[in-house]
Amino acid sequence: MSMDKLPFDCMVVSAGAEIPTLITGNYYEEALHSLGVEIPSLITSYIGSAIDFIERGELTLDWSIPEISIPEISDKCKACEAVAKRCAGHEVYCNTSQHLSSKNTNQHHGSDVKLITGILTGAIVTLVLAALILLYIFKKSDTEKETQLKVERFLAMYKTTKPTRYTFVEVKKMTRRFKHKLGQGGFGSVYKGELPNGIPVAVKMLEKSKGEGEEFINEVATIGRIHHVNVVRLLGFCSERTRHALGYEFMPNESLEKYIYSRENTRAHESFCIQKLLEIVKGIARGIEYLHQGCDQRILHFDIKPHNILLDYDFNPKISDFGLAKLCSRDRSIITMTAARGTMGYIAPEMYSRNFGTVSYKSDIYSFGMLILEMVGGKKSKDPEIENQNEVYFPEKVYEWIVHGQDLGLNSEMNGREEEIVKKLAIVALWCIQWNPADRPSMTRVIQMLTGDLQSLQIPPKPFISSSDH
Repeated sequence: MSMDKLPFDCMVVSAGAEIPTLITGNYYEEALHSLGVEIPSLITSYIGSAIDFIERGELTLDWSIPEISIPEISDKCKACEAVAKRCAGHEVYCNTSQHLSSKNTNQHHGSDVKLITGILTGAIVTLVLAALILLYIFKKSDTEKETQLKVERFLAMYKTTKPTRYTFVEVKKMTRRFKHKLGQGGFGSVYKGELPNGIPVAVKMLEKSKGEGEEFINEVATIGRIHHVNVVRLLGFCSERTRHALGYEFMPNESLEKYIYSRENTRAHESFCIQKLLEIVKGIARGIEYLHQGCDQRILHFDIKPHNILLDYDFNPKISDFGLAKLCSRDRSIITMTAARGTMGYIAPEMYSRNFGTVSYKSDIYSFGMLILEMVGGKKSKDPEIENQNEVYFPEKVYEWIVHGQDLGLNSEMNGREEEIVKKLAIVALWCIQWNPADRPSMTRVIQMLTGDLQSLQIPPKPFISSSDH
């Protein structure tokens, strides 16, 4: 057996220290026996870690090197003792319990390398993150500057027609520091305010993260230049860097959504009877007709829904929220869209797929038809509270009611005149939601249908794929 396989090390101790000596395993015992070395029985009686005894102080052994006749062993032990150390087991420990063997020195060296590597990696990651954050800040700043320049160029172009411009300080003053919040819209929060002349206003603060000023420009470019009894008026605006606000005429009765989806019997109120329902539908139709035909440029709203129909003191409807609107020339019936616009449930099929036809003002007609159906039924066309997805699509139920006289589940207390109005509204709505845009009537034709007799209306073709066809 080669002697270099016998690990003789030193333990750093003070003079006279009691050191337990340990030979672990039969490998060393048999090797020393083969060399004629006598092993004290006390030493071999415990197989474990000598350092445990040093740290705990549970056992100490007085040990001195026996007279060993093997020169290699004797020389190593004497060399160890010559430097005030003692020959011990196969690992070296100092009296502070620090591991000092060559094996563990390498481990400490490896730990130092890992520590340095970790520090360097952390520093690099920190620098990269800092660089990305700075890049984001600079890019955001550039985007905000471009947006503001875009808005200012637009305002300069419409200098003679735009409504009053206010500073942000004035906006805070008129809203009393945004004290009274009226609601939350798709592009920002709406607060109640008051102009310097005492006129109440609804102030919409546009969110910074929404679009690149498109919402603000759309609003000012559309309702900022038009006046119609069924379109909400824009009374003023604010544009300061990233802060954009729009001030509309205040609508005390809020939106149509509040009434048609109410779980309470709001419709029984005298101000919201079936006849008033018809008048509201007519008012919305006139407002949309004006947007499509009565302006210098055709205005396509693309978000007709109950939430965007506001009601004044007398429940006269006013179309609002032109953030998704598009302007086009009156002789242009088709426009190009890169993505669907609007709210789920009111978006025309052609907005999703050109297989249904091209996008045009007829897309607003579809949304209007869905709005009427919800007003008739008093619930959304697809109620989010309904868990049973097998329930019949509400427009299909309306169609079956019109064609086959099936029960629609409406108020059974309606008189003959009221039932006639509801049926008229349902027929008009079914014409408006035809999947083929070419089959939908213009808003001018819709108004004629709403003001005419029920007997003069034709039953429309089935406007959708029946749920039984799936």
